[in-house]
Amino acid sequence: MKKVLLLLANGFEAFEASVFADVIGWNKLEGDLNTELLTTGLHEEIKSTVGFSVKRELSISEINVDEFDALAIPGGFEEKGYYDDAFHEDFLNLINKFHESNKIIASICVGALPIAKSGILKNKNATTYGLGQSTRQKQLSDFGVNVIPDQSMVVDGNIITGYNPSASFEVAFYLLELLTSKDNCSKIKALIGFKNN
Repeated sequence: MKKVLLLLANGFEAFEASVFADVIGWNKLEGDLNTELLTTGLHEEIKSTVGFSVKRELSISEINVDEFDALAIPGGFEEKGYYDDAFHEDFLNLINKFHESNKIIASICVGALPIAKSGILKNKNATTYGLGQSTRQKQLSDFGVNVIPDQSMVVDGNIITGYNPSASFEVAFYLLELLTSKDNCSKIKALIGFKNN
């Protein structure tokens, strides 16, 4: 079983989190049946940007990184407290543990920023939100990252970053392909309704 840990901060972007959950979940039910997604965060209940809460399945202190194959991090909104959690020492330490164990780390939108703040993106290529302004891309650059501004998905080593919410499916499907196979990923895309190229 390939296990993905969904790392949520208060103020997480609901769509970005749900795409990871759906792609991995569809595979568990209709694909090779060999993936599972579990949630974690700093709080027992983690609030999304739109107000509903998710009850985490594991506390960060319970996590054994060796039991997981990948870490998935959706972005979120500063106005909803996203960076209070995402830049917290325990959040960043977990990211570092996954990196030290050579696990896949996938993020969407500003989910790249805690990865960068953890130090593991220094001198690497990545992307983050930048539509209509470059505040978040400048912030990513200030962490020592080589920002690729208008590419929907950037992969550098074991780290995948997505430009904005529209890149969510591309990132999640690529993560599934890495965890299973290209053929299996194509099957899940078709079942969800995407055309395969």
